[in-house]
Amino acid sequence: MRQRKNYIIPVVSLLVVCSIFANTGKCERIKDIVDIQGLRGNPLRGIGLVVGLNNTGDTSLLSRQILTNILRKSGLVLNPSDLNGGNIAVVMVTAELGAFAREGSRIDVDVSAVGEAKSLQGGTLLPTPLKGLDDEVYAIAEGGISIGGWTAAGDKASVTKNHQTVGRIPNGAIVEKEEIATFVENIGGSRVVTLNLRNSDFSTAEQISKVIDQDFPESTTVADAGTIRVKVPRDISDAQVAGFIADITKLEVKVDVPAVVVINERTGTIVVGENVGISAVAISQGSLVVKITETERVSQPVAPFSDSGTTERIPETTIGVEEQQAHLIPVSRSVTVAELAKSLNGIGATPSDMIAIFNALKEAGALQARLVIM
Repeated sequence: MRQRKNYIIPVVSLLVVCSIFANTGKCERIKDIVDIQGLRGNPLRGIGLVVGLNNTGDTSLLSRQILTNILRKSGLVLNPSDLNGGNIAVVMVTAELGAFAREGSRIDVDVSAVGEAKSLQGGTLLPTPLKGLDDEVYAIAEGGISIGGWTAAGDKASVTKNHQTVGRIPNGAIVEKEEIATFVENIGGSRVVTLNLRNSDFSTAEQISKVIDQDFPESTTVADAGTIRVKVPRDISDAQVAGFIADITKLEVKVDVPAVVVINERTGTIVVGENVGISAVAISQGSLVVKITETERVSQPVAPFSDSGTTERIPETTIGVEEQQAHLIPVSRSVTVAELAKSLNGIGATPSDMIAIFNALKEAGALQARLVIM
């Protein structure tokens, strides 16, 4: 109980700090911004066979050969030429063995057609061993496939919802062999838990170190911008390590967001960080409009009721060039992007205009941020 009381005091003080800096940043739980080193999934894969398709499967030799091998294990001696395709399909089965998946537990699997199958709708996956990169079998997958859609077809047209050659089997694999995750290291005679920041930043790493040290003094070390090592106190037993990790990762810190402007020119999307600033500058926004008009003029003979000429339709093209009035926006002081965006929206700047303006601001040295173009 004495340790639990010590946990509460820094959390309350941290909430006060976060409320003071509410305008400059938001407090986040440590568990939401870090990964614990050693806790990761392991990919599994295998080649399987789906049966029970309504003439939407493979007709290739590969699928018939696999089915022949399965039937021979059941005592039926057949040749691939004895089988007709269409109701079977060769598939790639993939899954992820979680860090805490234990023998006998179930995991989800994804099934993807690798041949000429048109749809896996209504199919059933035969038992398929799933191997890791070490070529060891870790799980066995089987079951009915859910594709989350359907296909309706007639003689001249068809309607399809969702992708028909990729499906999923919830809880479709039973774990046969577990991969025990190691997340507590022994370094210099001390038990150490390593926290890896998802977005590396020295300021955020230092904040995490200070917050944890309030509960457990001198227990953390900032190795770099993305790594914080935490020593497990000696008075905490191995059985209490999980509770220790839960206590330190539920603490909250203020995340320092870097000044970045991300632009996707294909979609016209602009994402701006809260710390982006713009120095004193003047911005002009304008455009050139070219209008082309096609008309027809009727030409009549000079003398009425005369055979000296014929009536003709003569096409005419009119080209007009008009430069719209440019808007000059003076920025006499350092402003935020929100203030600039308000001014640009007031003059009707489009996303394309905004992208061009941000590029020009970077070239002029007035954009105090890193510009990332996707």
